[in-house]
Amino acid sequence: MSTHEAPSPDPDPRPATGGATPPLRQLDARSLRGLAHPLRLRLLEVLRHDGPATASRLAERLGESSGATSYHLRQLASYGFVAEETGRGTARERWWRAVHEGIQVSDPEAFLGHDDPAVRGALDLMLHEIASIHTSELSTWLGSMHTWSQEWRSRGDISDYTLWLTPEVAGELGERLREVINDYRDRVPAEAAGAASVRLHLHAFPREGGQRRAAREGDVRAGEGVRDGQTVRDDGTARDDEEEAT
Repeated sequence: MSTHEAPSPDPDPRPATGGATPPLRQLDARSLRGLAHPLRLRLLEVLRHDGPATASRLAERLGESSGATSYHLRQLASYGFVAEETGRGTARERWWRAVHEGIQVSDPEAFLGHDDPAVRGALDLMLHEIASIHTSELSTWLGSMHTWSQEWRSRGDISDYTLWLTPEVAGELGERLREVINDYRDRVPAEAAGAASVRLHLHAFPREGGQRRAAREGDVRAGEGVRDGQTVRDDGTARDDEEEAT
């Protein structure tokens, strides 16, 4: 959720010039509230992954009415998240495209501590909806894994790790992971033989109870010393480092 880009206080709803897609959209309070709707987030996700589409095509894809998708596409356009695909479609059926590759929040604290509860609620809704989308994508892979080649099945990955980190080191780890991912971003052309669109989910968060465990272990270490191969507690008792022979 961190970025070095400055927030854009006045989002520009116009499409990018020259056909280029700006990589990321930095959210401010206004654009966050405009985006924080489950259907809008799903519409934006589909347009980013699958390319331009019409309201009716998106409605069929998402199981919604074309009236609903059309309305929310216009709302997304008013906040600068999507734009009409020029030179395509008709007056009755417009094609829409995503303006940015992704979204970022440079300072979550600015939203978590915002005076307006609607802004705080918008951040909560957006993050939970994104997590729901990630869960759905993973479930889709697991349910359709048998349809992919053995080569792809063997390279799918569901892993988790637990590390002891400080906030600073966690930030460093995130930056290094993003650097590695970006190194592979343009390595394989979309039209290359055997290529597939691969989704990578990166979740990093402190685990509930981890700080309490660290505090408990810290108390134990602070009250112990080592003397002649024995661990000596601060109450004067001692125990062997190795189990006693019975």
